[in-house]
Amino acid sequence: MHQILASIDPIAFSLGPIDVRWYGVIIATGIIIAFLVGQREMVKRGFHSDFLTDLLIWAVPLAIVGARIYYVAFEWEQYQDNPAGIIAIWNGGIAIHGALIASVIVAYVFTKKRNTSFLKVADILAPSILIGQAIGRWGNFINQEAHGGEVSRAFLESLFLPEWIINQMYIDGAYYHPTFLYESLWSLAGIVILLLLRKVNLVRGELFFFYIIWYSFGRFFIEAMRTDSLYVVGELRAAQLVSVMAIILALGLLIYRRVVLKKPAHYEDK
Repeated sequence: MHQILASIDPIAFSLGPIDVRWYGVIIATGIIIAFLVGQREMVKRGFHSDFLTDLLIWAVPLAIVGARIYYVAFEWEQYQDNPAGIIAIWNGGIAIHGALIASVIVAYVFTKKRNTSFLKVADILAPSILIGQAIGRWGNFINQEAHGGEVSRAFLESLFLPEWIINQMYIDGAYYHPTFLYESLWSLAGIVILLLLRKVNLVRGELFFFYIIWYSFGRFFIEAMRTDSLYVVGELRAAQLVSVMAIILALGLLIYRRVVLKKPAHYEDK
């Protein structure tokens, strides 16, 4: 008989009346590490050291807004009679696809205003985006959310997971798929592949397109396991639809640029 330990306290520490949650700490850690990795490569590729900082000043808050808008749009029924609840982000309810879409828009506008290539910046930052996602998913682990369907303890043990992960996946009397872990590991694998692809000196934009394809492919299958999906209509999951659309778009752009561009810029070009 296995002893079930208490779940991890989602509150990391308190500053007077303010509770600082592990979720926020983990997300912030992911952003900082992603920034440090991206900053090093940005400077190496000839960008001013303030470029990424200036970009993130806009991208981070607007990504949070985008994540909230995306979530509310697909859960409108619970907010239409309570519009004040739309801004109550502290009660939960953000979606990573909304954050990614907002970030891409912000980065595109920012690079245009700075008269630099969006795809060049996107290529450089692609591994950093996955770093942030890989780390950020552990915030879901602490909150015991974004998990999959019910499984047995024996199944979790067969994955050779440590006890502290297995115990945290014990929620309301049952064990669940650690889909946060599946996505985190998928993202880590993508980071390694992207760093290896950097050495190939691909056509500009292809690292970013690979990131989109890699993440979307994994997310499509992981989403099918989850129990908290947002739905477009009926049983059509929003994340799966967006993933398929993203893969088609990225593949289309990759092939188009390979065929049409006669002398395309490459990753290491100035």
